[in-house]
Amino acid sequence: MKKKGKSVVVTGGVWGDEGKGKITNYLGEQSDMVVRFSGGDNAGHTIVFNGNTYKLHIVPSGIFKPSIKNVLGNGCVVNPKALLEEMAVLKESGFECNNLYISDRANVLFDYHRTLDGIQEDRLGARKIGTTKKGIGPCYTDKVARMGIRMCDFISKDFKEIYRDVLKIKNEELARYNSPTIDFETSYQEYQKVADAIRPMVCDTISMINDAYDNGAKILFEGAQGTLLDIDFGTYPFVTSSNPSSGGVSTGSGLGPTKIDEIIGVTKAYTTRVGEGPFPTEMNDNVELAQEIRDRANEYGATTKRPRRIGWYDAVIMKYSCNVNGFTGLSMMLLDVLSGIKKLKICDYYELDGKIIYAPSAKIDDFARCKPHYIEMDGWDEDITGVHSFDELPINCQRYINKIEEILGVPVVIFSVGPDKYQTIVRREIY
Repeated sequence: MKKKGKSVVVTGGVWGDEGKGKITNYLGEQSDMVVRFSGGDNAGHTIVFNGNTYKLHIVPSGIFKPSIKNVLGNGCVVNPKALLEEMAVLKESGFECNNLYISDRANVLFDYHRTLDGIQEDRLGARKIGTTKKGIGPCYTDKVARMGIRMCDFISKDFKEIYRDVLKIKNEELARYNSPTIDFETSYQEYQKVADAIRPMVCDTISMINDAYDNGAKILFEGAQGTLLDIDFGTYPFVTSSNPSSGGVSTGSGLGPTKIDEIIGVTKAYTTRVGEGPFPTEMNDNVELAQEIRDRANEYGATTKRPRRIGWYDAVIMKYSCNVNGFTGLSMMLLDVLSGIKKLKICDYYELDGKIIYAPSAKIDDFARCKPHYIEMDGWDEDITGVHSFDELPINCQRYINKIEEILGVPVVIFSVGPDKYQTIVRREIY
């Protein structure tokens, strides 16, 4: 009888940028395989170790350890040019990247996807979504419309004819927007070189992942973005174009749901959001404190550099996220950033048109009108960046965590008190 492996999902609890990179790197070092199952190079993971900072956008965070297999699953959309550029930077830092594998079923993101993304976002005007303009949405659109080009086609001898047919349609679309069209021969020759470069990485990752699990491997599924950006469960239309919530693991990797053993939701000790859309607990009435937190925590996008919007802890949307994902535990990040703030707030419910509600409204206009109700708690002044256990935290900090656990009904199994991996305190072993 084969030895069952252990699979762990790490995904964002809210709007992304929760600090997943640090936790995936921490758990990734204990893993045999790290898998990305959704999104593209619109994601950003900032990883700090050995005094160095690395910013990843599409490459999984296990890339730094040669013994770990890193997989871009079928649910990802892969810009092969951006991938090679990111790998080149990593190689300059001494990482060979020979441990990266790409699903032959993943869709390829081309230059025309990026161009169309920018055009469509600009045309929305006041209703713009706030995309990264990296072509993610148009690529997923082509995938669902069944006119996408997958990796198995990209590296095949049929690519030239497939690309010719698709580019003809895309050039007609670009022309309708009065945008410059793409010369087929020049573009094809460029992409053929790219295809040759990535061909050795493309394989049947579904069999690879399942075989690894069935033979006892520890597999980490690395989420991108966050649950409130999920195309189905997020604050639509201000969402991404894929399923970064835990349900996307099976559809985006090919590992069946009965083989998912642990689901860790990453949450900050406060709430942030990038881009457009409602944000009930945003600190609009205290922009000075919001800026102080932003600067303390370097709350600027790893990929876009955009300043993140800052708010109090929103337990309403996090409870909703717990329901959607089925979290078995939470990882609370950036707890140290709150040190020195006299009074802290936790939103435990919303008021909408005189009614109390405990979940975000599906209709975006209603969600925008939700008024947060807060529990106010005393803060702490102590520096917590050197603690090694929950018991070493100031009593008010412990109470803050306990209150969030009480509201959400999910234990905080990991918390972070600084950027280094050694400032990660594990209350329950994950593997």
